[in-house]
Amino acid sequence: MQEHANPDFADCVRASFDRQSAMHLIRATLQVVEHGRAEIHLPHWDGIEQQHGFVHGGVVGMIADSAAGYAAMSIVAGTASVLTVEYKINLVAPADGGKLIARGQVVRPGRTLIVAKADVFAVKEGKETLCAVMQQTIMVMHGKTERDDQIGFAAHPSEGCPFFIGTPCRV
Repeated sequence: MQEHANPDFADCVRASFDRQSAMHLIRATLQVVEHGRAEIHLPHWDGIEQQHGFVHGGVVGMIADSAAGYAAMSIVAGTASVLTVEYKINLVAPADGGKLIARGQVVRPGRTLIVAKADVFAVKEGKETLCAVMQQTIMVMHGKTERDDQIGFAAHPSEGCPFFIGTPCRV
């Protein structure tokens, strides 16, 4: 059995995602959180389309960045946070489908830098088509947690979530 830096990583990742206003704005949802892996789903709707009716490349980049970033967050201590320092994305096919799925995965863990990747698929009539590949570098910020203000969406407001923004993520 593998020991994790933060045994409550899935809850911490979900709480962080819930605070991310940008993901709520585009109607993205966090569907999978595993050690070193995360998956974000995004319904196709007219508010995120570009002029040809496909999901805009910037939005594709948003979900790729977040999926890989949360994969990285799943492997760090609860007293640390993560921040993207760079990414490169290739849009290999139009983001054309009823929904998009971004699957993030850690490629190389590290104490200071984590390399992660994400593949984004357009789902149309049940068939997945690869539409983007992304690789990123994540900086681990030891001893620095996420913001401590309440701007954005509160995590699980109906459940009285035990996570406090600005403190180490522990249950």
